[in-house]
Amino acid sequence: MAHMAQNQASRKKGKKVTIENFYGGSTQGKEENEEEIQKKSEHASQNGNYQQALEDLKLELIQKMETFWKEKWEKEISCLTDKTAQLEKELEASNRRADKAEKQIQSLMTRIKHLEESEMIKQQESIKQTQTINELEENIKYLTEKVTDLENRGRRENLRIIGLPEKPEVNNKLDFILEEIIKENCPHFLEQGGKIEIERIHRTPSILNPQKTTPRNVIAKFKSFQVKEKILQEAKKKSFRYKGAPIRITHDLAANTLRDRKAWNTIFRKARELGLQPRINYPAKLTIYFQGKVWAFNKIEDFQAFAKTRALWKVRYPSTESKRNMKR
Repeated sequence: MAHMAQNQASRKKGKKVTIENFYGGSTQGKEENEEEIQKKSEHASQNGNYQQALEDLKLELIQKMETFWKEKWEKEISCLTDKTAQLEKELEASNRRADKAEKQIQSLMTRIKHLEESEMIKQQESIKQTQTINELEENIKYLTEKVTDLENRGRRENLRIIGLPEKPEVNNKLDFILEEIIKENCPHFLEQGGKIEIERIHRTPSILNPQKTTPRNVIAKFKSFQVKEKILQEAKKKSFRYKGAPIRITHDLAANTLRDRKAWNTIFRKARELGLQPRINYPAKLTIYFQGKVWAFNKIEDFQAFAKTRALWKVRYPSTESKRNMKR
């Protein structure tokens, strides 16, 4: 404390503080001070070594960290490089597949174009074929009608006898049987000097079918169309008989004409019931008498449309309810 006070006094006086005056010039104090200074120096030296070791440790740590991150990033970069190379390979393969797909698409488009052109050509050919077929059908229809008409004209001198018994004694002398039929049903024709000249007479079909119970028809071809027409007109006026058994005498027409006439049967019967005076004219035309006029129909569809617009069936055949209302 005395030394400190002395030193403070010296500072106040402006004297320079030294080791000698700090310790009051005492040798013992001087030695103690030197020991203290040496300790401080050693301590400072130790502190300097610590700082140096700390710096070295920092440097070593920094180097290790740099090495660690360098290795890590090298691995990452290597991995990314491998992935990039793999992606490039996949992209290249994808590009190849895309090119291949594009070529296939182009090939398919070319094929589709060819198919479309081929289909268009086929459609055009189909249209031409359809037109040709329609023309051929029209020609066939025309030729069929023409052949049917020629066949009917070739049969204009013929009469068809239906219902004549199928017996050997009848089949062997059909010409005499025909004369007997005429004598029995229209004797006045022979009394007027009419001659029956027959070119030929036969059964049709030529072969007998044992499964059929009805007798075959007889076709008689007259030499004179007028004689044939006179007999036919007599057959229309009354029912012909042979030995008391009923028979029918009609035109001998082509199979197509007979089929077309047969299609009118249902309508013909109903029209006759309604009092419409129906007739089947050559070749297969239906005529009726309605409202003071004669109406002719070549097709069944035409007659059906006419009947629908005129309400023929309703007018002639009122419903049950209408009949009841009329009675009331």
